[in-house]
Amino acid sequence: MNCSNCGHFNDGGKFCVKCGHKLQEEAAASQTAAASEYQPQPQTAYAPQQPNQRVRQAKKVSKSFFSYFAEGIKNPTATAQAAGENQFVNALITVILYALSIPIMLYVGWKLLLIQFVRSMFKLPIISEELAPSDMEDFNTGADLIKATDINSIIHFNFTDFVFKQGIFIFIGLAVIIGTTYVAAKFGKVEVSFKEFFSRFGTFLIIPTALLLVGLVLAFLHVEYFSYFMNFGLLSIFLVVPYTIASFKQSGTSGLDRIYSTLIVYVVITIVLTFIANGLGEEAKAIITRMGNSNELNDLF
Repeated sequence: MNCSNCGHFNDGGKFCVKCGHKLQEEAAASQTAAASEYQPQPQTAYAPQQPNQRVRQAKKVSKSFFSYFAEGIKNPTATAQAAGENQFVNALITVILYALSIPIMLYVGWKLLLIQFVRSMFKLPIISEELAPSDMEDFNTGADLIKATDINSIIHFNFTDFVFKQGIFIFIGLAVIIGTTYVAAKFGKVEVSFKEFFSRFGTFLIIPTALLLVGLVLAFLHVEYFSYFMNFGLLSIFLVVPYTIASFKQSGTSGLDRIYSTLIVYVVITIVLTFIANGLGEEAKAIITRMGNSNELNDLF
């Protein structure tokens, strides 16, 4: 042990052989310093990680919506009449699904719609009388070729651009229809908040939305009958309006008669559907133009 006073190394003993300094005090101090230096640190207890709050909220909303949607299909009238402001989020999801399912269906199934249109043209008497049976066989062969070809990639038919643009356009149209129906109901002396009215309208919209979703599945499966479900889903909105108004307005209530209020909304629906049809028509023109200008598509045929 080295003496802290003179630095002389000592083999042992209590005192330094050179200067007589006491060595035991130095050893005790060294041991105390070493013990404090290597004192174990307390371990931090890690609490189990909690699930993300947004994930839990999303699961809760989805579970609530599926239950609400299934009940709306099973008992549409009772579910709609029981819908209050607490069903506003579920009704909003239904309206969004309705608005998005139409352009997605058209994006997936536009080739089938084109084939159906040409086939119906062939069946017109003025055309079918001039066609030979071989012409129809050639058309069926070409139709099968169109179904098997990814023409979207050839004509650069963008999913995001078409679906979201048309989906927002349809959603705005639905908002106009719901707003007009609400104003018509207020003229009929129906005292109800907009959120409750929206919830009931959206609940009555479950059946049309379900028809569109079935059509969407058929379109993905390339079943031509998907267009019938699309048409039924679109036309069903004409039933949603009177059902919603009638569910609030009782007989004998003063104010605008429900027949007139329904007719007013029907006029607005017709105008909105005309704008939507014009927008989809412009998209169809753009598709046909790209098809005509596509060298790859010309080489295909």
